[in-house]
Amino acid sequence: MRLIKQNIERDGSGTVTLLPEEPEDMWHAHNLIATDDLLRASAIRRVVTESTTGSTTSTRVHTNLLIRVTGIEFDAQAGQLHVSGRVAEENKWVKSGAYHTLDLELQRNFTLEKSEGWDSVALDVVRESVKQDKEGTVPAVVMQEGLANICLITEHQTILKQRIETGIPRKRSGRTGDHDKGLTKFYQVTLETLARHVDITKPRPLLIASPGFTAAGFQKYILDEATRLGNKAVLSNKSNFIVVHSSSGHLHSLNEVLKSQQVLTKLKDTKYARETRYMDDFMTLLRKDDGRAWYGATEVEKAVEKGAVGPGGVLLINNSLFRSQEIGTRKRWVALVDTVREGGGDARILSSDHESGKRLEGLGGIGAILTFPLEDLDEEEEVEDTSPNMGTNQEQMII
Repeated sequence: MRLIKQNIERDGSGTVTLLPEEPEDMWHAHNLIATDDLLRASAIRRVVTESTTGSTTSTRVHTNLLIRVTGIEFDAQAGQLHVSGRVAEENKWVKSGAYHTLDLELQRNFTLEKSEGWDSVALDVVRESVKQDKEGTVPAVVMQEGLANICLITEHQTILKQRIETGIPRKRSGRTGDHDKGLTKFYQVTLETLARHVDITKPRPLLIASPGFTAAGFQKYILDEATRLGNKAVLSNKSNFIVVHSSSGHLHSLNEVLKSQQVLTKLKDTKYARETRYMDDFMTLLRKDDGRAWYGATEVEKAVEKGAVGPGGVLLINNSLFRSQEIGTRKRWVALVDTVREGGGDARILSSDHESGKRLEGLGGIGAILTFPLEDLDEEEEVEDTSPNMGTNQEQMII
């Protein structure tokens, strides 16, 4: 993402103009744009005109529209973002208040104005999206005999690029020829598909995971083909091919692959590896049950209020919480992040599209590693819930 123009006042008002340059930039835009924001972008509008004789003609015109956002639809696999809303500024083609859907496109600017001003989390998303030193994408193949999922693990999300399914004859006693031919054909199709999506000559890890020996067989097939074709670039990169065990060839098995020590060692400096370590540390403390780790909105907020997420403490919060259409709910989480950072703690916003974020989501989307132990935060909550209003407010606020 390229920052074209930023005009934000001290009170948080103002606009930011951005240029998406690659598909992942749409992911950042998805995290940035919220309901009630003002979004300006180019659009194609169907216009119907009526002549003096009563006949009508329909034409498509290019125009620039400003809409008040009412809904967002994001297709992660295609890298497409569709933002719907009501026109907030009339022009010769469109009346104010009419509904329109803007399809944000690569290499086309869009300008955003936040309805409640630019808070710290929104500004962090902008800074993250325009970083020039982005970490590289890591390709992965999760497979079993007859099934392969080709994925790209980016800094912020895991994208399924292609699913391959091929029938392979079973092994029969004394007759393995048909099975071996079917397996070779499967490897061939998988490699051809992988090559269309990934440059395997780049000096970066290529994860190949499977139960049994399927992944090792596929690695051998890649190298055998490179030898046969004289592809020195692939052969010189073979040290970056990582074969690991997975329970199946289905996409969900990538979660366990990313947690394996072999993979974490290779990817130790990437964002998703750091997030995985944070979640592993958090879960370890949670199992110890010594008061150093808590999850749940109310418990974590109480820990922050008591100063227990200061220097050395870590707030873990899922980025999906900031997509809430309730402005008050978003403000709640932004205030919590700001409080932790102001107190010297570390606030980590995990991606809901990575394994670590999904694990946190199962715990309510929020947790904390404390600088000193606290006991019975959940019991305090039960006592406070005897107030008739307190229970209602918590039900409304907790996502």
